[in-house]
Amino acid sequence: MFWMLITVLTAQRAAEMAVARRNEQKVKKQGAIEFGEGHYPYIITMHILFFLSLIAEVLLLHKQPSNWWSGIAAAILAVQAIRYWALCSLGAYWNTKILVVPGVELVKKGPYKWLKHPNYTVVVLEIILIPLLYQAYFTMCLFSLLNAVMLSVRIRAEEQALREYTAK
Repeated sequence: MFWMLITVLTAQRAAEMAVARRNEQKVKKQGAIEFGEGHYPYIITMHILFFLSLIAEVLLLHKQPSNWWSGIAAAILAVQAIRYWALCSLGAYWNTKILVVPGVELVKKGPYKWLKHPNYTVVVLEIILIPLLYQAYFTMCLFSLLNAVMLSVRIRAEEQALREYTAK
């Protein structure tokens, strides 16, 4: 079951990167400006290391699924639904990079009605729930901390770009 989870999550991430590349091409044709290029490689690296840490912790420490695995798995599925709701709500504007088309209004539909950054909320929850599924507490704690630091940089850059370049 563990390898199936890793395979599904890896395939999901690869598909999201393909969507992001396609969306990047679309919005750059509309004049999109990229922000936060300096920290982007660190985000990608952090996410790769998250999965490597999870795999290492589960395999090397012989971690087993939590006794609460069914509830945690249900929560992970619910979080994925929010991820795709956010992605669909942004359409071509969804990306893993900070790309802003000057003068375009902020999206205020879907989960963006209630949350400024639903996709980041999803990532925070995933970094907790996925390791929790296999009792990989080291990975959960370490990457929750690293992600908090990363998001403090990322959200600041994104908010500044949106303030300066979106329609008022």
